[in-house]
Amino acid sequence: MSFQKRLTSGEFVVLAEMNTPKGVDISQLMTNARRIKGRVDAAVVPDMDNGVMRMSAMAGGVLMQQQGLEAIIHLYCRDRNRMALQGDILAAHVLGIQNLVVVNSESMANSDHREAKAVDDLDEVSLLEAIRSLQQGKDLAGFELEGTPTFTTGCTVGAFADDQQMAAELELTRRKVAAGAQYIVTPPVFDVDRCMPFLNAAADLGVPIIATIFLIKSVGIARYMALNEPGAHISEEMIRRIRKAPDRETECLKIAGETIGALKDKVAGVKIETHGWEHRLASILDYAGL
Repeated sequence: MSFQKRLTSGEFVVLAEMNTPKGVDISQLMTNARRIKGRVDAAVVPDMDNGVMRMSAMAGGVLMQQQGLEAIIHLYCRDRNRMALQGDILAAHVLGIQNLVVVNSESMANSDHREAKAVDDLDEVSLLEAIRSLQQGKDLAGFELEGTPTFTTGCTVGAFADDQQMAAELELTRRKVAAGAQYIVTPPVFDVDRCMPFLNAAADLGVPIIATIFLIKSVGIARYMALNEPGAHISEEMIRRIRKAPDRETECLKIAGETIGALKDKVAGVKIETHGWEHRLASILDYAGL
């Protein structure tokens, strides 16, 4: 069953993020894809996430499709103007990619190409409107297309640390849904109870909610995120649990799996981010009972 059909039927969706290589050696990417084939519903391919130059998401998406994994590719406004974005969207359809997610563009401040100039010709809302326009047969200049693409398109929700920021993100997400987003992807969830007010409020948007599961790899990463990303809500209890575990790596995998289990009856699906540990995706799925 396709990703789109699972979303509309209400079946729980499992997505796995698969980063393309910084280079042309795709052997590890292909090996990791084969490990999860048949266990996830689609592979999400970022496009130079965090400002790090990598092989394009378009190429990664095609490679996933060749491995029998349905692909969802990221679209950013940071790196391309409206002409290039529309051209890539049309190309994605022709290449068999029918799932998109419009993502907030990270600043170039932490990029590995800091001298690169951000474009930002469109914003997330206007990019979603552009995708909708292409599906209706016209480009942003009003010219008719020779054949129209079809996509299942989603958007992301920015991180928030308090109720005021949450309200602002919900309002922005409401605009994204009005512009054509058919599903939303949350920021990383570490504390399910703390996330419930957002999930309850977001339910009013009327589209499926996919929760992000971020694999914590170490005590140091957990501590850093707890101190520097207040919206993460990583508790001292979780940090102690990892620190005291006889096998900390395994404990981190268990925590990710348990979080998926706790969310299964609360959201439409999950997206698992491992950031370089794609080889451990199967273990997370095992601990989640998937």
